Amino acid sequence: MTEDILENGPAESELVVCTVREVKQNGAYVDLDEFDGIEGFIFIGEIASGWVKNIRGFVRPGQRLICKVMRARKDGKSLELSLKSVNEERKRDRLQQWKNEERAKQLLKVIGEQVGWNEKQLSETQTELTESYGTLYGSFEEAAQNPESLAEIGFEGDWTKSFVETAIKNIIPDFVELRGTFTITVDHPDGIDVIRNALIAAEEFSNPEAELTITCHYDGAPSYRMDLRAPDFKSAEKAWENASTACIEIINEAGGSAVSQRD
Repeated sequence: MTEDILENGPAESELVVCTVREVKQNGAYVDLDEFDGIEGFIFIGEIASGWVKNIRGFVRPGQRLICKVMRARKDGKSLELSLKSVNEERKRDRLQQWKNEERAKQLLKVIGEQVGWNEKQLSETQTELTESYGTLYGSFEEAAQNPESLAEIGFEGDWTKSFVETAIKNIIPDFVELRGTFTITVDHPDGIDVIRNALIAAEEFSNPEAELTITCHYDGAPSYRMDLRAPDFKSAEKAWENASTACIEIINEAGGSAVSQRD
């Protein structure tokens, strides 16, 4: 319920980054890294699934965690959190998001020092970029891929040149990864072979010399996963389209049906 959430705090069910401050027998007290002055408590029953014999075997002071917001505590100043409700994949993704945002803040601070911003100018620019792009890191990503992006949105000034140069130097990834799913059904005596050949056809668009790799995996019928890694977005998109088309064509020729969907 919205009334259970603190003012200027995270929303219910939001995943938050927090640092363990103190561990007690019945739970752990944490500080929310992204919300100044807001604390959280993880009851021992929300530390891990199953019986927790020794809570210190799961959390320790100074440890950074990804937790799910449950509700506001009765004191009206802190939050009840759950560690066990967040799976490993979501933990990794949320932590990487936080790391990216922290990195972006440091990059913007360096730019501010280069162009002579004071604290107010730095803060205002950070807020404006975040509001325009969703995240501060997103503004660097977009500028790295489209140097005209800042001007198109309306940002101007000598600092934009430094911003773009910094983005290109620090943000463009060494490679791009795409993942998606094929939903395949084949009513054919040799259906297994047809599916295998279709997935092999997709993988054949791999090109080691161009640092492009495509691998397909069985996730449980009718779902099959395709992982693609490429040196840049353009080649990744093209390879994805070619591999998907090749796979689907073979399935269709055998009288089956196949649909691809990017994650």
